[in-house]
Amino acid sequence: MTTYVALGDSFTAGLEPGKERWPDRLAAALGPDVRYENLAVVGATSEDVEREQLSRALALDPDLITLVCGANDVLESTRPDPSAYRVRLGRMFARVRDEAPGAQLVTATYPDLSRFLELRPRSRERVERGMRAFNAACRAVAERHGALLLEGFHHPDAARRGTFAEDGFHPSAEGHRKAAAEFMRALRDRLRPREGASTA
Repeated sequence: MTTYVALGDSFTAGLEPGKERWPDRLAAALGPDVRYENLAVVGATSEDVEREQLSRALALDPDLITLVCGANDVLESTRPDPSAYRVRLGRMFARVRDEAPGAQLVTATYPDLSRFLELRPRSRERVERGMRAFNAACRAVAERHGALLLEGFHHPDAARRGTFAEDGFHPSAEGHRKAAAEFMRALRDRLRPREGASTA
């Protein structure tokens, strides 16, 4: 690995300046010689990521990209559109494959963001339904483009309150630590030579 670029929303950008985020930990684990850029922006939708972050990321000639987005598409709309999200995410993944064919592309589904938020019943139902639909779209796009997918929705830690900050939405310090560990573990599994494969 020579260059790692992180794209996305506040899950990746973090909320508090100076506080360590999971991509920071992941970059540190990759080694001191790896260039690292975090282009994620608080509040970014998938449209924002495609329009404002993706070209900047590809211009850095990355060999590792983490791209996690979609939560704000659900939270900021009364009628989130998983079909439009699927098309947009697929377009981004296809562009990565075309312009950075050697890069490892990693994404993730979101946990049930309605679990610890203070929401009215109808809003809670809408958010949970939206996240399920968007996560399903993310899984399908990741499989189609051969992207490495981390499962956040069904992860045991997604049901633990300590994984989330006081707002019940963003990762806590513990959540960032656990996310970094999961991303690193998934990368090691992906890059580990298969048994019997030549390493010459």
